[in-house]
Amino acid sequence: MASSEEQLQCSICLDVFAEPVTTPCGHNFCKACIRGYWDSTDVCKCPTCKNTFKRPDPFFNTFISVKAAQFKNLAPVHVTPITPGQAQTTTLDKSGEVPCDICTETKHMALKSCLVCLTSYCATHLEHHRIVASLKKHKLIDPVENLEDRVCKKHERPLELFCKRDQACVCQFCTETDHKTHKTVPIEEEYGERKAQMGKSKGTFQKMIQERLLKVKEIEQAVELSKRDAEREIADSLQVFTALVRSIERNQAELIEVVEEKQKAAERQAEGLIEELEQEITELKRRSTELEQLSDIKDHLHLLQSSTSLYTTLPPTKNWSEISVHSDLCVGTVRRAVSQLEETLNKEMEMFPQIKLKRMQQCAVDVTLDPDTAFPYLILSDDRKEVRYGAIKQELPDNPERFDCHPRVLGMEGFSSGKFYYEVQVKEKTWWALGVARESINRKGMNVLSPEFGAWTIELRNRNEYGARTEFVVPLTMREKPQKVGVFVDYKKGQVSFYDVEARSHIYSFTGCTFTERLYPLLSSPDPSGDNSAPLIFSPIMSTEFSQ
Repeated sequence: MASSEEQLQCSICLDVFAEPVTTPCGHNFCKACIRGYWDSTDVCKCPTCKNTFKRPDPFFNTFISVKAAQFKNLAPVHVTPITPGQAQTTTLDKSGEVPCDICTETKHMALKSCLVCLTSYCATHLEHHRIVASLKKHKLIDPVENLEDRVCKKHERPLELFCKRDQACVCQFCTETDHKTHKTVPIEEEYGERKAQMGKSKGTFQKMIQERLLKVKEIEQAVELSKRDAEREIADSLQVFTALVRSIERNQAELIEVVEEKQKAAERQAEGLIEELEQEITELKRRSTELEQLSDIKDHLHLLQSSTSLYTTLPPTKNWSEISVHSDLCVGTVRRAVSQLEETLNKEMEMFPQIKLKRMQQCAVDVTLDPDTAFPYLILSDDRKEVRYGAIKQELPDNPERFDCHPRVLGMEGFSSGKFYYEVQVKEKTWWALGVARESINRKGMNVLSPEFGAWTIELRNRNEYGARTEFVVPLTMREKPQKVGVFVDYKKGQVSFYDVEARSHIYSFTGCTFTERLYPLLSSPDPSGDNSAPLIFSPIMSTEFSQ
């Protein structure tokens, strides 16, 4: 925008001045704009310099008015020559400007429109309204087209007022008839107020749009995270079930092979038995034939001498009553295969906690300890990754953040969204507690590490007494003594979980929690018996690996 137009521009409506007025501080505004601005605020102040004052009656600035009129009148309007019987065509140098209704040959842009005359005038033709006393009373406005729409159709008077009750533009006569008891204000005043309200509404709408755009982005990110979680879940389940299917197929193939081999062995056994039986049958038939031939002999002596060995001795045969081919040769094999399959299934099911732990480790954060929160007997390492109980109380400032009655220390980093995971080495410790605490946890005086007091922790007492702090201590049974404990927090879901990292097993979870503050890692390392000097250590995360 040219500098000349900037000098003639109202800072409220950002348009060239219409009926410019000057405030006590020397700044210029449209009369309607400044009135509307002051009506919309509790304190009367200048929109430009913010000076406050008792609401004045700003005076009309003639100089600015003339300059604004001259600026609006810079672009002439030309009329295309016409021949008799041809309609006149008006060509405007500026699109959308209103031509003077009085100009004939060379039309100029109108400076004002008169609501009484229903005519638009350029600067030259407007002089009569400035000079003639009767015309001075006419209502002049910025040039507009369709002036008949700005006149009351009932009274044929200018629409100069606005009815607050009916939200309609009315003329002076309307206020004496249909709108007599209604509150009315000048149109300019309502215009200024509307402009101010629209400005505020626009700001509100923009804010609402931005909030919703951020929400759209948040939802899209949540969907993308959910999609990635689903893909990981599918990939992990495929990995496990593929291994399981392969194991089943392998066991099935081995079972078929064993069953077929045993069937072949049974067939070979049966063939041997049948062959032996057939040999005995042949021998028995031979003996039977010989006896039948001897039975035909009539000579007594010869019969007795020839048949002695045939009927006194039997041919060598087996006792076949105890011999059989068993039909349940494969039962034991099937049972062993099912037992092996069950063992494989159990192993594959054990992989799920490992997969879950591996996924949690992908949310690992780098945690250091905050020395300003450490109990005076606690000694922190130079890198603030380790803490142990010391025998001598340190001279430390008793700042509000420091624990003064319990051997506790918080992490430097706090978290108020998303998921995070860290691991703590508890090797050789006989007494410890660890987990997370909210920012407002009481640092002074005696209290317990429970959700009621703003902490979600598990602990070891007296070497082998494990527990989780709720309203009461929940005893925890450990198959093995943990050497390293993993802590996983899902802020949105309201869950704090603890894992034995080396055993890759779940220890305990707080669920259904409501988090409204930042959460900080918390470590506690008391030394009640004098043999708990080993440090608690934030361990670097080594992603859990396993093979199928």
